[in-house]
Amino acid sequence: MKQIKIKDRFFSEYLDLVQNHVIPYQWEALNDRIKGAEPSGCMQNFKVASGKIPGKFMGMVFQDSDAYKWLEAVGYCLMWHPDKELESTADEAIDDICAAQQPDGYLNTYYIITGLEKRFTNLKDHHELYCLGHMIEAAVVYFQATGKRKLLDAAVRYVDRVDRIFGSGPGKLHGYPGHEVIEMALVRLYEVTKEEKHLALAKYFIDERGRAPLFFEEETIRNQNQFYWKDSCFGYQYYQAGKEVRQQEKAEGHAVRAVYLYSGMAAVAKETGDESLKKACESLWDNITQRQMYITGSIGSSHYGEAFTFDYDLPNDTVYAETCAAIGLIFFARKMFELSKDSKYINVMERALYNGAISGMSLDGTRFFYVNPLEVVPEASEKDQNKRHVKAERQKWFGCACCPPNLARLLSSIGGYAYTEAEDCLFMNLYIGGDISTVLKRQTVEFHVETDYPWDGTVKIDFTQEEAEFSYAVRIPDWCREYEISINGEQVLNDPVKGYVYMFRKWKKGDQIVCKFKMEAVMNQANPKVREDIGKTALSRGPLIYCLEEADNGSGLHQICLKEDTAFTEEFENDLLKGVVTLSGEGEKIRTAGWGEETLYRPYEAPAFEKKKLKWIPYYSWANRTPGEMAVWVRMKEDGDLETAQIPE
Repeated sequence: MKQIKIKDRFFSEYLDLVQNHVIPYQWEALNDRIKGAEPSGCMQNFKVASGKIPGKFMGMVFQDSDAYKWLEAVGYCLMWHPDKELESTADEAIDDICAAQQPDGYLNTYYIITGLEKRFTNLKDHHELYCLGHMIEAAVVYFQATGKRKLLDAAVRYVDRVDRIFGSGPGKLHGYPGHEVIEMALVRLYEVTKEEKHLALAKYFIDERGRAPLFFEEETIRNQNQFYWKDSCFGYQYYQAGKEVRQQEKAEGHAVRAVYLYSGMAAVAKETGDESLKKACESLWDNITQRQMYITGSIGSSHYGEAFTFDYDLPNDTVYAETCAAIGLIFFARKMFELSKDSKYINVMERALYNGAISGMSLDGTRFFYVNPLEVVPEASEKDQNKRHVKAERQKWFGCACCPPNLARLLSSIGGYAYTEAEDCLFMNLYIGGDISTVLKRQTVEFHVETDYPWDGTVKIDFTQEEAEFSYAVRIPDWCREYEISINGEQVLNDPVKGYVYMFRKWKKGDQIVCKFKMEAVMNQANPKVREDIGKTALSRGPLIYCLEEADNGSGLHQICLKEDTAFTEEFENDLLKGVVTLSGEGEKIRTAGWGEETLYRPYEAPAFEKKKLKWIPYYSWANRTPGEMAVWVRMKEDGDLETAQIPE
């Protein structure tokens, strides 16, 4: 991360936003200083747990994790933009956190405050190992950014405590977390410490999960815990624990937990060479992306359980599509690419990043979506209990505020997703402008990337090192139907391998690669098995999905239709939504003239249509103006199916 300096219009703005607005705003929120926002008690809990102030535990049982995700985002920011004041604030937060650590290494404010005798008695629901996972990730990143070990050493002490309690050895608990994340976190810790026991513990949690007799079943009976999902359709698969991980072929249960687990599985498979684990990951990936993923890259269609449901069940207006779930899918995609070097994983990563993830935050970084719908009618969100979770406006904060700091840590680390290093190859995964410096096979590699992606498909790579021999691999996006790649003006004719064009040579100062990916408006359709989208289309351009918003098109978006031959014009509007390419075209809208207010039904007759000019904006940018209707999917109208009426003069 320290070797990547991002400099482009799109992500530079996001990084500046995270550094200068999102992180300070979230720090105020974690300390309950945002007027009108729901208090969390997050940082206060650490002070109460350490005895610095009197008080009771506040918030969710996993409240600690919000502080750790915030610290991880801070660490990434400090890598690319050193800031002494921010670092000092983070150090103070770490002091408060570490002051609460118990002599045996344990650190979880919920149980420290409410009773240590109850710790590790409800792994299924009380998130101790989940919070530790986020603590590990924050500690690793902060250490890599600053060289400071205080939080890292505290995390290692806590991990050592957990390692003494859990495992297959005599006298140990044969348990695992109810909410996954520690699995991939332990692999990250292993990469820093090189302690085999850290990798072994990650593998243990994965291998033990779902084995008979089920630990959660025994734990529930032994400690008389509640089992919220016992009589639901999920059972123990809500936790992905109803069967062993290598037997799981479909994504089931809580969507965030699921993709966090799958990311950990892929990370362990990579480090251990476990082919059976890799095969399970491939099956789960295929099920998600081919049967249970929205066109925006969002996942988890049900509000009930924040969960996957069944294949092709993708409602647009009751959708859940939690921001954290899209982020988790990005984690999973990255780990799967590291296993395979196949572009299909990065294609999904890109889709989720530009659509289902960044839609979770307002353009000014102060309001957030937990739920990311593909269709909204504000009145329905207010008055229909089944749609109350779907908001027409982003919220200042949440009592359960997992998404805002999660998005901050993703965006602040985005440079690390753009490139992947192999022994003699550099993979260009995402098209982000900036300066990159690294070492391949003991050779210094330096280059500058210039692009206006995602608005323009031209990407220029200029090498600035003296000389280095290696392969540079460029991903051909799955949305791109025409492209051209050249080196120093000479066209490259190499066929893609797993979606990448490999170019091997001695690269020297002055060499230039130019990639031209043709961007155009595309009308997409869903598999007919997706009931909600049959006979509809969704527009995209490049990696971006587009939507209609009431601010541009008026209300009644469900009445709009398009024809297959609709022509679209593109325009970059610098003063709209911080600068976006909009799409415009002529559609038709069902006329309501002739329908009196007293007429609810009548004998069928062909609807009359009127022509209507329409304007689409990038999906991620909706809900940044006046609240109103929004729709991604639009009805298609076939020639001859319905009568089109002329608009009266």
